[in-house]
Amino acid sequence: MAQRRLRWKDRIEPWYAAYALMGMVVAGLTPVLIPLVVGKASGSVQVGWVMAAISLGGLTAPIWGGLADRYRLHRWLLAGGLLLTAICIGGFPTGARPILWSALALGQGIGAASAATVANLFIVEVHPENEWDERIGWLQTFYGGGQVAGLVLVAVLSRFDFRITLEISAALCGIAFLLGWLTTKTPTAQPGSKPVLVHPVRQGEWPVHSPQRLFHHLDRKTLENLGASLGSPFGIFLLVWFLSFAGAATVFSQYPLMMQKLFNITPDLSSVGFAVAAGVGMSLYTPAGILSEHKGPGRVLRAALILRLLAFLGMLGLGASAWSSRQGWLALVGFGLVVCAWSLLSVCGTSLAAYLCPRGKGEGLGLFNSVTAIAGVVGAALGGWVAGLWGYNAILILAAIGVAAGLGLSVLAKFSIHRTEQPSTGAVDAHP
Repeated sequence: MAQRRLRWKDRIEPWYAAYALMGMVVAGLTPVLIPLVVGKASGSVQVGWVMAAISLGGLTAPIWGGLADRYRLHRWLLAGGLLLTAICIGGFPTGARPILWSALALGQGIGAASAATVANLFIVEVHPENEWDERIGWLQTFYGGGQVAGLVLVAVLSRFDFRITLEISAALCGIAFLLGWLTTKTPTAQPGSKPVLVHPVRQGEWPVHSPQRLFHHLDRKTLENLGASLGSPFGIFLLVWFLSFAGAATVFSQYPLMMQKLFNITPDLSSVGFAVAAGVGMSLYTPAGILSEHKGPGRVLRAALILRLLAFLGMLGLGASAWSSRQGWLALVGFGLVVCAWSLLSVCGTSLAAYLCPRGKGEGLGLFNSVTAIAGVVGAALGGWVAGLWGYNAILILAAIGVAAGLGLSVLAKFSIHRTEQPSTGAVDAHP
């Protein structure tokens, strides 16, 4: 049956607004505000631990997915997750102890993971399969658009105390909670086999709490088959991904502080720069998919890693020179290339994870997303520690080393896949 073309008003549901606000807060506002508030009071080491705690919350996704499937708690997990996120963000300005900040960050990560995990379930358990692609595409657009809007809002509110802006962020997340509760209803249909949604994450990856990132996650069955999966070319790909993602995460976790301390770029300008790069990156996903289809995802992966490596090396050279404070805008250009490279990495990485795994696409995506979350935790913690010991140029060195190591392994591996369907297509099959 040909896919039914939906009218624009049929493609968008009211609860998408809750996810737009969630993207605005957890992917746009807090990744800039929290490092600035924590860094001012405690330094870069504590910033690393706090940002790592947020990513650590993403590893709880299997818990919320299991609860939603077993007890039909979709609406409660969505609203409760958003409420917990709002409470934890609102607590940051009142906290002054590192252990409290880390606990609040973990709570924020858990809340966002709970809400994001059920995002796709509101689509795949309610609507016909031939509508999933289009609806999920719009969900991605709302979430990514929220991220860009959040980054712009940081710049607009930069004249205020950052603690006040965090309270505004908490209020926005509270509004998302109300929207989520009032506009959703737990699907009545009983869940069947979990569909395999091979969708790249279509927004700049920072706190790794995308709805697409958390739909597939590590489960007991995947853990039992872990040995067979890691002993294949898929295992090498996961190592490539871990090294390169963890390397980049060292910079992302310290981004606003690094730009301010090393390149003399104010938080409002660095936020605008990130927003512009994220907006440009959103327009690159379709060309990236076409390029991956024609040239192969392995080649696209290597090209994206080369782009990131050159950008990090350029930023490193600028930071080590006498021009770092006078030509800081060049650092924004370099970071913009890092962000735009994510469009290529997201498309080809998702494709390789789905089709290289010897145990099937679903298990491949679960391992891939778990490795992404772990790499975010390791990169954030390591970046804070390195910056505290040797300064912000050191994290650029660390990022370049991680990306270079991943690039070297990818060149040796020469990944190739054989498939019969597009990687960006919706549910291509289901778990047995």
